[in-house]
Amino acid sequence: MSSVEESRSSAPPYLPGHALLAGRTAVITAAAGTGIGGATARRFLEEGARVVLGDAHEARLRSRVAACAAQFGEEKVAGLPCDVTQEEQVAALLDHAEERHGTLDILVNNAGLGGTSDLADMSDEQWHTVLDVTLHGTFRCTRAALRRMRAAGRGGVVVNNASVLGWRAQRGQAHYAAAKAGVMALTRCAAVEAAAYGVRVNAVAPSLAVHPHLAKVTGPELLAELTAREAFARSAEPWEVANVIVFLASGYSSYMTGETVAVSSQRA
Repeated sequence: MSSVEESRSSAPPYLPGHALLAGRTAVITAAAGTGIGGATARRFLEEGARVVLGDAHEARLRSRVAACAAQFGEEKVAGLPCDVTQEEQVAALLDHAEERHGTLDILVNNAGLGGTSDLADMSDEQWHTVLDVTLHGTFRCTRAALRRMRAAGRGGVVVNNASVLGWRAQRGQAHYAAAKAGVMALTRCAAVEAAAYGVRVNAVAPSLAVHPHLAKVTGPELLAELTAREAFARSAEPWEVANVIVFLASGYSSYMTGETVAVSSQRA
């Protein structure tokens, strides 16, 4: 491999924190795994935020909270089981953040569910399951956060995790693509409404961020095909997507709302 090819396929150095979120309280859904949610939790802690993690997998959540608390301090991180398809669990998660820290400043909607099936063979259950977690879950969490932020009168930020499939087509992904396109539209409409009380709503749209779970459930041939489309000849590291989420949650994006930022080097 040439030096140019090697530089294209190697991830850049991990960046240190710069206190961009110091003193702010953030809730992150689906944050206990090895993907974008877990990477975002770590980056937020490195940037000085107080973080409350939600995840439907209780054992994995306990492990993630314990690991983060050991590194950043028990006062900086907490967790509560949360299935975003359940309204009462969403409310409990956001209530926990306010009760623990007195404020809710940032919500990151990371919960999403995929799957692969051609549309002609897709069952109603497959369709509804993906939509209920990925789109309806984002709606439930955003609605609950906006109600609290509006009442508090201190502004706030919501960052949604969309996907380039909200714009692009991929076989077997009709349900996921429809859900992510819906997340983008929800982001735009919520932003228009929330601006009146000082809340910004934006989204990221990653192309390919590979982590152990995704690699486990995705065939190597498809991963190789998707990676070949990327200009850097590699997938994104989850923390590279998390860096953009930090930007959208911070004051550096103060004039941005209703936007979906592609985190992608995809050429086609």
